[in-house]
Amino acid sequence: MNVPEHLRYSTDHEWVRVDDTRVRIGITDYAQDALGDVVYLDVPEVGAEVAAGAKLSEVESTKSVSDIYAPVAGRIVEVNEDLGEHPERLNEDPYGEGWICVIEVSDPAEVAALMDSAAYRDLTES
Repeated sequence: MNVPEHLRYSTDHEWVRVDDTRVRIGITDYAQDALGDVVYLDVPEVGAEVAAGAKLSEVESTKSVSDIYAPVAGRIVEVNEDLGEHPERLNEDPYGEGWICVIEVSDPAEVAALMDSAAYRDLTES
């Protein structure tokens, strides 16, 4: 399982890449593997305000339909529109072309509270 060291992680299996006051969000390698082949992603809307832990999006795979949750609160400032036509990128490149959105963070303390890679590995291995 791929768990990049430079990212932060939520207990709901989302990753966060910090860029000053913004974070890029996607689902982890662990999550995409558990989902199976992704066939649809409900891309969130730019401008939407999200609360930490609130539903951000929905993903449909050959196995199930699952919610994706916002790991931090803020306003969505960018979305990966390509996922609407190519949801399989969540499986093929979850930490690259499979990113979901960028959020302007409301409270930087929420980012600091997310897990580092070692803690996330512990979560997924227990």
